[in-house]
Amino acid sequence: MSDYEVRPATPRDAKAIAEVHAAAARAAYADILPEDQLRALAPATREAKWREAIEYSEPQVQVAVLGEEVVGFVGYDRSRDPKTPSTTGEIWAIHVKPEHWGKGVGVALWDAAREGLEEEGCTLVTIWVPLRNDRALRFHELAGFKREMKTAKTTSLGETRIEEIRLKRDV
Repeated sequence: MSDYEVRPATPRDAKAIAEVHAAAARAAYADILPEDQLRALAPATREAKWREAIEYSEPQVQVAVLGEEVVGFVGYDRSRDPKTPSTTGEIWAIHVKPEHWGKGVGVALWDAAREGLEEEGCTLVTIWVPLRNDRALRFHELAGFKREMKTAKTTSLGETRIEEIRLKRDV
């Protein structure tokens, strides 16, 4: 049995979520972004965004906690992609503190998101992942997501252009 608990986020979790987001992004993008952009991935730039998301449930946010410490989070809701049916959900973000990678936190968060999307009536779920983020691609593919090759696109992350692809699976 896991020592991690997943629960709905509260506004008091916003700072911890921002810290997880920044730490996970810095580790995940270490080989993708230049050093100056990695340093710019600071919690202060994310806290207000996550506080607002929690307050308005857009996206819905769940946190994984170990004792009192927030070690991961997932944000999910209806798909933001144009022309998708209302039964398509999307994982907007899923991040875990690097020191907790490979310990089941991501799976627990994915399970919580899947249950939440199912309650919302979603039958499909998507997520956008940078093609160079091998760890994230492997995680989602092990969770049953399949790459939609025709969706590959170039987006900007700060000043760096990255290739992303959408993955999809049944809820």
